[in-house]
Amino acid sequence: MTPIETKQEQERAILAGVHTGSGDPLKDTTEESIEELARLAETAGAETVGTLVQNRPSPENATYLGEGKLEELRMACQSLDATLVIFDSELSPIQIKNLEKELGIRVIDRSMLILDIFARHALSREGKIQVELAQLKYMLPRLTGIGTQLSRLGAGIGTRGPGETRLETDRRHIRRRIHHLQEELSEVKKHRDLLRVGRKKEQAVTVALAGYTNAGKSTLLNILTGADVLSEDKLFATLDPTVRGLSLEDGRRIMLVDTVGFIRKLPHHLIEAFKSTLEEISLADVILHVADGANPECAAQIAVVNSILEELGAGAKPVILAINKCDATPDDIDIPMASGKFEKIVRISAKTGAHLDELCAAISDVAPDKKQAVTLKIPYADGSVLSALHENVPVLEETYEADGTKITVMLNAREYQTYKQYTTE
Repeated sequence: MTPIETKQEQERAILAGVHTGSGDPLKDTTEESIEELARLAETAGAETVGTLVQNRPSPENATYLGEGKLEELRMACQSLDATLVIFDSELSPIQIKNLEKELGIRVIDRSMLILDIFARHALSREGKIQVELAQLKYMLPRLTGIGTQLSRLGAGIGTRGPGETRLETDRRHIRRRIHHLQEELSEVKKHRDLLRVGRKKEQAVTVALAGYTNAGKSTLLNILTGADVLSEDKLFATLDPTVRGLSLEDGRRIMLVDTVGFIRKLPHHLIEAFKSTLEEISLADVILHVADGANPECAAQIAVVNSILEELGAGAKPVILAINKCDATPDDIDIPMASGKFEKIVRISAKTGAHLDELCAAISDVAPDKKQAVTLKIPYADGSVLSALHENVPVLEETYEADGTKITVMLNAREYQTYKQYTTE
């Protein structure tokens, strides 16, 4: 008997939100945040068939939208044959319950949508644990408010993921599962800590790539290191952290760490669940902040990333701002230079490779243990010293003289103190 393939129909989504006019474009619903929500919906596999934004000082407590707009949304759902409504802000359990009752179709919010995308893109054991943990923590207080979804888990956006079969269980079981996942994550964190210790022993400098989602971090990692990390024009294409090596001209070994992209209104519980991964940023020696210079919202996205870096406790780290996609960026793009948060600012194109030499020079200047050329005279009787130099540091020039070997090498401050007695100056 030939198996019959069934294909899930693409969901038809209406995007909705409330513009409060609060003056904070990173938290309010704006034209830009709705456009971003549409891209998130596309990444999750939905087709956006309509949008509805209400202007009011604050959302309605019970239904988020006012009575008139709610009726308008209900009519739009019917006329556009929508199967899903996605709200731009986080909804309370009672709001979800009331909205589904009024609209007759599934309702999710931005947080649920992002969790769904993360569930799709988590590949490693750690990533899957973190996604399930975030899903369960999000769902736990909402068990009484999402009755429509709980009967149809696995049937659409906002319901996928490693924890989907467990979300129908009672609160006590979910709390047990959360505790178990936290213990698993603790074990994974111990392994990650051991890898970090190993990198420190190798005296490798860690540079964490951070930035808004889809800014081009993975493309930059690939071109700098020859890696083959997945690089797509999609939001959150990279979820699991990737570490690749890069050697600077002075011989220093740099470990580049690619991390999950940030986004406005990133759910706090998601940051909490991914703390072990995001620690790579807070513990790095340098942060390489990659920004999409071709995006009209570039300045706002930089502000989002700066805000999250502060939340992660990485606000005091040295930061290099790499304005990516300079091949498609006007030279007069308005970047907030006055913030004083950046050690260096470099325009690059990860796609074409333009100005990557300037970026590497910036990394070399900002990263610790910078090396400088030093000329030494090693007596022939100290042959072991000469061997150690050849083995451990870059050698620029070497000549043999009557009283010893004259050698020019690249040394950092610590290495200089070790070989200071052999300097010729």
